[in-house]
Amino acid sequence: MKPPSDHPPFPEQKIGVLLINLGTPDAPDAAAVRRYLAEFLSDPRVIEIPKLAWKPILHGIILRTRPKKSAHAYGQVWMNEGSPLAVIARRQTEALRAHIGDRVRVEYAMRYGNPGIAAAVERMMSAGCTRILAAPLYPQYCAATTATANDVVFATLARMRWQPAVRTLPPYHDDPLYIEALRANLERQLAALDFKPERLLLSFHGMPQRTLELGDPYHCHSQKTARLLGEQMNVEIDVAFQSRFGRAKWLEPATDTVLAAYGKQGITRVAIAAPGFSADCLETLEELGIRGRDTFIEGGGERFALLECLNDSVESIVMLERLVVRELAGWLRQE
Repeated sequence: MKPPSDHPPFPEQKIGVLLINLGTPDAPDAAAVRRYLAEFLSDPRVIEIPKLAWKPILHGIILRTRPKKSAHAYGQVWMNEGSPLAVIARRQTEALRAHIGDRVRVEYAMRYGNPGIAAAVERMMSAGCTRILAAPLYPQYCAATTATANDVVFATLARMRWQPAVRTLPPYHDDPLYIEALRANLERQLAALDFKPERLLLSFHGMPQRTLELGDPYHCHSQKTARLLGEQMNVEIDVAFQSRFGRAKWLEPATDTVLAAYGKQGITRVAIAAPGFSADCLETLEELGIRGRDTFIEGGGERFALLECLNDSVESIVMLERLVVRELAGWLRQE
């Protein structure tokens, strides 16, 4: 049956993949960082404190003092093209598009800041994507990362009259594709160093201890990633958690504490990697690469290497393509 001649054109039905990462301020200045932190730290998935108790602390103390300090940190790692996370997210998207071809429309979005998830979903729907795979790029599941990204996807659908069909990418902390990508990527980087590390430290983003007690699998996922990677690489691996915030007890051991103690243990050559991050960002480049290095050297260390995240490396893009194609089974014609 032909539609009426005055009927709006139907866009060709397409499959979409939305790569989702945490987010970043638009500029390395206090005003932009304040906007970013206000959104990030207002998320009840991130700060599990009653709003009435948290709001005065956030607006009365944190947003008055932290933006300037954080802006300085961003300024130390900012690239000509923008924030490292945003730059790498664009590169990952472009590389995945090239690998996966015209079969799928690939976009990216940030949970906080720009480009936002809601706008990306609406844009993909307007382009004819009636089936969308939302892919939070967090290998280890955490309510404060994976779940909150999915929350925004679902909230966007709740406002739409014509909804696309949606799937979400499961955590892939122990997926052989991910472990193999990490192994190959890290071994390549270690082989290029001009020294042999005595220890490989894996630093995962920290979470309050309370999240583990409430049933969040993040700690277990992180430990399993480390165990599987150590088995594949046949090297001695330490595990630590970074980015503590506030007075609550956080997952241990803390990365800065481990780095400070190495010298006393006679360990003077260390490489550090952050496999929980899909792309280098403030937490890897500044917190580990600058402050972490200083902590290690001040504690008696001599040689320190920050290994890059998977980023848009060949290993990363091949892994992402295979994960995505697998999750699109039944939607995407297999070639």
